[in-house]
Amino acid sequence: MIGSHGPGAEAPGRALRMSRSSTPVACAREISVAGADTRDAAARKRVGSASGPPRYPFGGRQLCRADASPPSALPSATEAQRDVSGSFRHEALLYSGDGDFADRVGAFVRDGVDAGEPALVAVHPRKIEILRRALGGSARRVTFVDMDALGTNPARILTTWRTFAGPHLAAGRRIRGVGEPVSPGRSAAELVECHRHEALLNLAFDGGGAWWLVCPYDAGALPADVIAEARCTHPLVWNSHSGEPSAEYRGRLAAAEPFTTPLDPPPRVEETAFMLGDLRAIRALVAGAARGWGLPEARVADLILAAGEVAANSVRHGGGRGLMRVWYDGDAAVCEIRDAGYIDQPLAGREPPESGRTGGYGLWLANQVCDLVQVRSSPAGTTIRLHVRAAAA
Repeated sequence: MIGSHGPGAEAPGRALRMSRSSTPVACAREISVAGADTRDAAARKRVGSASGPPRYPFGGRQLCRADASPPSALPSATEAQRDVSGSFRHEALLYSGDGDFADRVGAFVRDGVDAGEPALVAVHPRKIEILRRALGGSARRVTFVDMDALGTNPARILTTWRTFAGPHLAAGRRIRGVGEPVSPGRSAAELVECHRHEALLNLAFDGGGAWWLVCPYDAGALPADVIAEARCTHPLVWNSHSGEPSAEYRGRLAAAEPFTTPLDPPPRVEETAFMLGDLRAIRALVAGAARGWGLPEARVADLILAAGEVAANSVRHGGGRGLMRVWYDGDAAVCEIRDAGYIDQPLAGREPPESGRTGGYGLWLANQVCDLVQVRSSPAGTTIRLHVRAAAA
């Protein structure tokens, strides 16, 4: 019984707005990816995950070109660069201000359009309009995605890249992408999850085909530590004059680091233990707390769904029991669930389960309906925090 433990395919030229008004299961069907190999259930094992050594897509060679475009533009790739290992290129572009963004990111996208390469740009709405103006008629051949809607919870972004890239790569087409999940308005917790997303891209697309993803960072507006972390998660970084391999790049090993870093201590709130027979009571407890904080019913339903799925995973894969606590942090309702399980797959919950599976949706569904999901897991156990704001992002 419950017990208390005290405190403790491509649409040319139009923006795609990611909506969470659909039911989670319908959403799963819409963005299902054939061959997705992340399984929430299979991920919960008490074994370690081997990671390969740090790897540069271009063999560690500097990619500066004497004949490159002017410093205001991101240089085009030479054929030799483009063909190295047929690899995924994941690069950070440091810019300063809207003009620099328009010139350099616009040049990168236009170069791809001119080469016949499908392009998807996921940035904030204001940046979409900046790029539309910079690209002129070429913008009609670019798919734009509103990052404000897509990436509030950074764990939702990877599926969009997988959905876009998969069919093109399967057909042997080169593609380009621009993704800017990091912005000055992000909270500290969101920035950690953004950096984790950036690190996981190197793991998710390693060996998956030749495509080029550039991630702009506004060096004039972002703190120095955010820019420093971008150098750790991108194999190559472009500054205002050239691009070169990042000496700070931590390779695929970086994907695991935020996964094991402890979360900030929670407030002193009552902790509730639960087992299989307690799941209905757990959902009722979450619902009562969320309504007490004034969340609208749609958001209460989101938190109930997410908490119920994660709690059920604790029972199935985390030792048969778990601990839960809920609080309001001034911005969102927060539900934390802890158990003795170990998630050994860093991509768990970031891609939908295989089509036709009846299980494995728990953590993925939580990511779809929550504004932020923080996952920390080690052999000592797993902690998952679910954040739901009053207004859906």
